[in-house]
Amino acid sequence: MNDEELRGVFDRMAPGYDSKLARMAPINNGLFFLLESVLAELPQQARILCVGVGTGTELIHLAGSFPGWRFTAVEPSGSMLGICRKRVAEAGLSARCRFHEGYLESLPLGEMHDAATCFLVSQFILDAQARSEFFSQIANRLVPGGIVANADLSADVESEGYDAMLAVWHRVMSTSAVSVEGLERMKSGYAKDVAILPSAAVASIIESGGFDKPAEFFQSGLMRAWFARRA
Repeated sequence: MNDEELRGVFDRMAPGYDSKLARMAPINNGLFFLLESVLAELPQQARILCVGVGTGTELIHLAGSFPGWRFTAVEPSGSMLGICRKRVAEAGLSARCRFHEGYLESLPLGEMHDAATCFLVSQFILDAQARSEFFSQIANRLVPGGIVANADLSADVESEGYDAMLAVWHRVMSTSAVSVEGLERMKSGYAKDVAILPSAAVASIIESGGFDKPAEFFQSGLMRAWFARRA
């Protein structure tokens, strides 16, 4: 999918996005729990860049845990960003946030950030060089030594265990029973629209975008997360 097609997909998903992914809450909670420790050494008045913020789940979590932090929320889907704005306002956090509707490259270079989050975003960039350039765009908006925390679907799709893990992931994502047809739809959809790579390959792409060697700090099912400092 190109950028406009991807934006359209998330615009359509936005109204039911949070309820559909409610089953993922235990995984997200584990990710956020560790994320707090990854970012704990940041300044009390840190500025955080949330890339592909979606409906704002990680932003709202971090804002609650670190009351001095301020946030830049970047999201190309206007529908997703609208829900994020509403949730942020309901949480009383609007004064600590600024919002940018668009892709990262359209965010003006200005105030630098101490850290960035990027969850389930880079996996949609199928070309490895373009994915590396995406991380370069993040690095360009971080202070020297700033931290990126990135999460994506990651696996060796050629391994003997991939199909078995995919069946488990299907159960995580869906309340319906696993069927051969359902698994094939998920597998073909991932192969077409999501760059699911082994952990080492994702880490290498992050590093090539201008970061020190990433450390993997979380793994649950097909989701993995890494953190790295701007080189």
